[in-house]
Order: sequence, then C-alpha cells, then structure tokens
Amino acid sequence: MDEVTDASFADEVLASPTPVIVDFWAPWCKPCEAIEPHLLALATEWAGRVRLVRVNVDENLALSGRYGVLSLPTVVLFAAGEAKATVYGAQPRARFERDFGPFV
Repeated sequence: MDEVTDASFADEVLASPTPVIVDFWAPWCKPCEAIEPHLLALATEWAGRVRLVRVNVDENLALSGRYGVLSLPTVVLFAAGEAKATVYGAQPRARFERDFGPFV
C-alpha cells in the first residue's frame, strides 16, 4: 500500500484516472490495523479498477482537516477528483464492498 502525503495527494489521488481508496490511519491505531487485511483483499480483488493508498494523519494534518477526519480509521473512496463514499471505524469487509463497490 503506497503512502500519500499532503504534497502528493493532488497528483496521486485527485488526478487519478481510476478510483482511489484512501485509508486515513495512524501507526498507533489498532482498529486501523484490523481493517488493513480487508482493504488489501479488496485492492487485490479489484486490481486494475481501483488503487489503494494510505495517509498517516499524524504526518499530514492538512489532509485530515480538509476531509474532516475526526476518528480513525476513516476510509474514503475518491473518483474523478471527488470523495464519493466514506466508511468510518473498523467495519467488516462487506461494508467496504457495499459502499465502495458501485464506484469501482
């Protein structure tokens, strides 16, 4: 999973020709660790149709503020430069499939 920063977000996510799932996380966040296998599995299943990246909220405060990340994990699907769907908290894989699937 690639890391995206305040500096690279526009090029890596907003300008992406394919949808991008952005995992807002922190190294100390245990629920973030819990959902990582779900996100990696979906990225593998949807390979070629979606990209998975993550943003360390401790190191990229501008992005966290811009997208209203108030709790972790927060996972946002971006398509055509816009946030299309957001999943808050540690959720089962089915929730990510349901919310993100229509955009992939």
